[in-house]
Amino acid sequence: MQTETKSPFTEHLGELRDRLVRSFIAVGVGFAGAYAFKEKLFQVLTAPLVTAMEASGDAKMIFTGLPEAFFTYLKVSLLAGIVVATPVLFYEFWMFVSPGLYRKEKKYLLPVVMLSIFFFALGSSFGYFIVFPYGFQFFLGFATDTIQAMPSMKEYLSFASKMLLAFGFVFELPLVLTFMARMGLVTVPFLKKNRKYALLLFFVGSALITPPDVITQVMMALPLMILYEISIIGARVFGKKPLADEEQTDEEAKNNTDTDPGPDTAYHASDAASDKEKDAKEPDTKDKDTTA
Repeated sequence: MQTETKSPFTEHLGELRDRLVRSFIAVGVGFAGAYAFKEKLFQVLTAPLVTAMEASGDAKMIFTGLPEAFFTYLKVSLLAGIVVATPVLFYEFWMFVSPGLYRKEKKYLLPVVMLSIFFFALGSSFGYFIVFPYGFQFFLGFATDTIQAMPSMKEYLSFASKMLLAFGFVFELPLVLTFMARMGLVTVPFLKKNRKYALLLFFVGSALITPPDVITQVMMALPLMILYEISIIGARVFGKKPLADEEQTDEEAKNNTDTDPGPDTAYHASDAASDKEKDAKEPDTKDKDTTA
């Protein structure tokens, strides 16, 4: 009995180990392929900063330590390898989790994962194409004849990766609030009532996440305000119905069942009519027998 109880758990551990090994191999292959294009990848990542620096007249980056450039290229290649291996990672995750899910849970999990990837990519793209150019232009505006901006490779990679991750995660807001509404944790009236507090939290959170300047704070808070309104729409469409509405729906269904005659009811009614006709014909038969 003890062996039978532990057997499924050990099988799951073995499957988890195999899928993790395949996931690491996929990331390693993606890392090796990305390292061959490390300069191009870093050039793409630094394009908004280089464009802003060219406008000020100097577009050079530095590295302050001997191994800094090497390790920066390694980090860029690793990030690119993870992005390239995302389909394999998602496949291994899905194949490990799906056997333990019901059909209804599978129906919801797949769209949620795909939407989360979409919103994360949308947020990162918004930060890269819109926030970075204006933010870098603002920071480089403090340069003077005696003060020159010389960003290093390590500092820029750390700053850019944090900002892209931050914008990617905050753009998950509609998905999170819609899921909470589906679980019954929040409602549409609750979201509408606390809109002003949510806006305050958006600006405070933007001030904590972004650099201490007004431009990037506003450029993060404004999309959050729009995403909050989208969350209210999503909660209205996909949110859990109130208990009163569910009881009313059940009562209407019950009334329809009581009023609408089903096939069994119609069958019994036809039997009753035929019995009445049979009873009406029986006295005539008895009178004929008596006369004879």
